[in-house]
Amino acid sequence: MTKADIITRIYEKIGFSKKDATDVVEATFDIIKGCLENAEKVKISGFGNFVVNTKRPRKGRNPQTGDEIIIVGRKVLTFKASQILKKSLNTMSPPPPSVSSPSSPPAE
Repeated sequence: MTKADIITRIYEKIGFSKKDATDVVEATFDIIKGCLENAEKVKISGFGNFVVNTKRPRKGRNPQTGDEIIIVGRKVLTFKASQILKKSLNTMSPPPPSVSSPSSPPAE
């Protein structure tokens, strides 16, 4: 799903004009982005949590040469789905058909 798809669905479901739906989506993402840039946690009830974690610099190796290098520290964004979202994902659709293993006999 793209940002344009979200805008279209808001337009269809709520009845906002496309411009108003675009403004709402853009403002929402700008607010979330701003909070994450300030290292604030973003908790969306029933959906999940976005958290910015800081990785420290660490030693690593160049796989081609074997030389030891320092991997610089950086910030990483993590998302953890809420229990409500996890539950809805696991109850909405039936499980995929099982794949038979090569050792099992073919079904006739």
